Amino acid sequence: MIRAVFNRKGGVGKSSITCNLAAVAAAQGKKALVVDLDPQANSTSYLGHDGKDDVVGIAEYLESTIAFKYRDFSADDFVRPTEFENLFLVSSNVALVDLEQKLESRHKIYKMREFLQSLSSDYDEIFIDTPPALNFFSMSALIAADRVIIPFDCDAFSRDALIDLMLVLEEIREDHNESLTVEGILINQFQARAKLPQAAVDELIKSGLPIIKPYISSSVKMKESHASKKPLIYMAPKHKLSLEFIDLFTGLSKPGKKRKKAS
Repeated sequence: MIRAVFNRKGGVGKSSITCNLAAVAAAQGKKALVVDLDPQANSTSYLGHDGKDDVVGIAEYLESTIAFKYRDFSADDFVRPTEFENLFLVSSNVALVDLEQKLESRHKIYKMREFLQSLSSDYDEIFIDTPPALNFFSMSALIAADRVIIPFDCDAFSRDALIDLMLVLEEIREDHNESLTVEGILINQFQARAKLPQAAVDELIKSGLPIIKPYISSSVKMKESHASKKPLIYMAPKHKLSLEFIDLFTGLSKPGKKRKKAS
């Protein structure tokens, strides 16, 4: 299963969701892979790596599609292990910024799908962290993915943009990836006792948008997890946030669960 975590808005927790879902999968004995497609490399850092080291990652793979460098590498060569059992990473770095225009001009938008399809038989779960924009890299992820999770942070502007985003995803499905489905809108940084977040969520539900449960609570523990470079399941396995991510992954993994097209 290949999942993209995507929203055009920044600060909604894409990297946190990507890494923590992958970590839960790995902790449950599944072989999980995180692909960091964001030049900010937050997922790469969260999982304890530095994209500026000498280990090849997604930038080097994409460079190989337009140059002779790394042409003799297989897809596996771009994957690195993390310190956590069963959890692997294709790292990112700022070099993606300089590559974007070159990749667009050479029409390499489907190369990510080829890359991940070549890896999919080796991993039970693949999660793609995307940049906060509809650009070459996020488009590549959505073309490659089976499903997309949309983080929502209960902000009014984010709420107003969701309908437009759903239309964009439908267009991508029709034009590039007919199997793409919206796994759902994931409520992140939720404050149960605050009126505004609950009102925002209620509005989404009334609009018929697909909301995933459980919601992910707002907690300083997430920042502590980032600082320690350990996903929650490893740092604080009994914490409320950890249990929410476990419940979330369990719900997403249920066989036969009805999915919605990106419409």
